[in-house]
Amino acid sequence: MAWRPSPPRVRSLTAKTKSFQLRRYHILIGFIVIVFFWWKYTAGLEKFYCGDPAQPPASLSERQRAQQGTPDDLANPHDPIVVESESIYNINLNTAEAAEERPRILILTPLRDAAPHLVMHFELLSQLTYPHHAIDLAFLVGDSTDDTLDVLQRELTKLQEKTNPARFRTAKIIQKNFGANFDQSVDDRHSFHAQGTRRRGIGRARNYLLYAALKPEHSWVYWRDVDIVENPPDIIEEFMAHDKDVLVPNIWFHRYDKKGKDIEGRYDYNSWQESWRGRRLASRLPKDTILAEGYKEYRTHRKYLAWMTSWRNDPKREVHLDGIGGVNILVKAELHRSGINFPPYAFENQADTEGFAAMARRAGYGVYGLPHYVVWHVDTEEKEGNLKGNRAAIEAKERKEREMKEKEKKNGSI
Repeated sequence: MAWRPSPPRVRSLTAKTKSFQLRRYHILIGFIVIVFFWWKYTAGLEKFYCGDPAQPPASLSERQRAQQGTPDDLANPHDPIVVESESIYNINLNTAEAAEERPRILILTPLRDAAPHLVMHFELLSQLTYPHHAIDLAFLVGDSTDDTLDVLQRELTKLQEKTNPARFRTAKIIQKNFGANFDQSVDDRHSFHAQGTRRRGIGRARNYLLYAALKPEHSWVYWRDVDIVENPPDIIEEFMAHDKDVLVPNIWFHRYDKKGKDIEGRYDYNSWQESWRGRRLASRLPKDTILAEGYKEYRTHRKYLAWMTSWRNDPKREVHLDGIGGVNILVKAELHRSGINFPPYAFENQADTEGFAAMARRAGYGVYGLPHYVVWHVDTEEKEGNLKGNRAAIEAKERKEREMKEKEKKNGSI
């Protein structure tokens, strides 16, 4: 058997040299391709430069600004593109409010089973002395079982006639049902167990109304309940003069008894200053619990705006508040645009208007009340009242009665 040499285990020197040359050729080709595409990319970016050097105008030196003719207050030296399409809108919130001759007011009123109050409501609106051409009206009708919508449309039609000197700039009706199933009677509407559901629902209704009606031109939002029966005609001007982020008046009621005697009473206990007992109570409640103010189940001992003083004193005095009611609120539109709304959930154990106040204060805005400035509300004839068993209110009432007796005795001795 002839001997055969085994195949070589190592490539020859010539094969290694050829392989190395081939790899170097591929590397060179790849490098050239990378350089080419990088050059094309960087050259294409030059058309996006606003000037030379390619840096933000704010970073340019005075010499560079002079060379390029760039004003200090101009971020882009090119002229803006003129948009002529009717489907494209340009809203400049920096100048929208300033463009108006008078600050635009948006009056918002949520309605449910409100037909009996609408005639008086529009009568009071017509008496407002603020220029009506600078006021927009908006209403939300929801979950009503009476003819609220029909009465509202009828009254608005009369008010907005072209020959009516009291007509407003615009009026809008929004319809939205939320599935509210609590009754509108006093016993059901103001019962303790209905408060959580009721206030969540009212908060949702306010937010729907707000976001459907607020326009860039509005400077102020005036929340006004339908069952107000008396207020100063110049209330908008007087409230605007305070220039507060959020401002509410004192809400009272009065009625005539069978003998014709005028009985006055404090109505709204949702406007208050927090107490240390209230803070302690809130810290012990679950975060999703809404603390319904004015009920014996939650004894907060807060200081109520309604009990701070009589309506016969200086109406311009201001006090800070931690919670507010919703009968009459004047709000700067800036707050709503910044996201301050009426939470339909527990925010710091509050909801609706009281949650709105908590949210505004958390964001750094000021919430104030006028203890001596009174807006009169319809009397709901609540026999026992929301504050039955609330020791803070009882003590405040007794203290007020003692002060009145001492004052009468002093005047009698003189």
